[in-house]
Amino acid sequence: MHEKERHRIILSAVVDRPVVTVVQVCNLTGASEATVRRDIATLHMQKKLRRVRGGAEAITPPQFVGLAGRPFSVNQAIHIKEKEAIARAAVELCDDGDPIIINGGTTTFQMVHPLASRRLSVFTNSFPIAEHLLKHSKNTIMLSGGTIYREQNIILSPFDNDVTRNFYAKKMFMGVQGLGPLGLMEADPLIIQAEQKLLGQADELVVLADSSKFENRSSLVLCPLSRITTVITDERVSDKTASMLEAVDVNLIVAESGSNQKEEGAVS
Repeated sequence: MHEKERHRIILSAVVDRPVVTVVQVCNLTGASEATVRRDIATLHMQKKLRRVRGGAEAITPPQFVGLAGRPFSVNQAIHIKEKEAIARAAVELCDDGDPIIINGGTTTFQMVHPLASRRLSVFTNSFPIAEHLLKHSKNTIMLSGGTIYREQNIILSPFDNDVTRNFYAKKMFMGVQGLGPLGLMEADPLIIQAEQKLLGQADELVVLADSSKFENRSSLVLCPLSRITTVITDERVSDKTASMLEAVDVNLIVAESGSNQKEEGAVS
């Protein structure tokens, strides 16, 4: 990629977020860290942005309210094999013709690949999910209305009179920030409000959560464990967690990602 193109991408990135990291720019441009650092230094000298430790920020930082939690672009590469296996298991629960809701998130995003060969009616608040399915599948897609949150790539609305109330789903598939004895947890009140509306439109709730999510906690509870129909996770789920879910009659599906076998082979 030419230097001028990289500079345009960097300047665009710092406009729509408080700080853009070197790693994020590498992902956006495909350039090395050394090249990106040089680009940031050049733009800093030209007074087009401000260089900060590990990245850059706009001279006049964007004045918008973001959501709590890590950006979609950061979460996307974490536990990717587990997320792919969990997503495949989730799509196996669907029959062609089913109306389903897929909430925005990096684990639920992995459902788009096995859904490419299916024909369902999909309601989502995720731009990446909607865009991929429109391009690469014959599923019927409906998007929610509201404000676009760039960092998480989702659309959220605080209003009751949006299109959410007009869609019925057999199943709702959602990721989560944390899952514990009190239930599903999220960090942002607006996410809680939007997801509770979606929950009211689905018969069954299927939670896609890699095993690390059982160690996470947050200050806000989205819903109790009793509202969950099924949890799909990976083979690292603990016996304690399995017992916790079994005690409230939640169906547990363990998706084999092969992570454990690879680690064992590496040790031996």
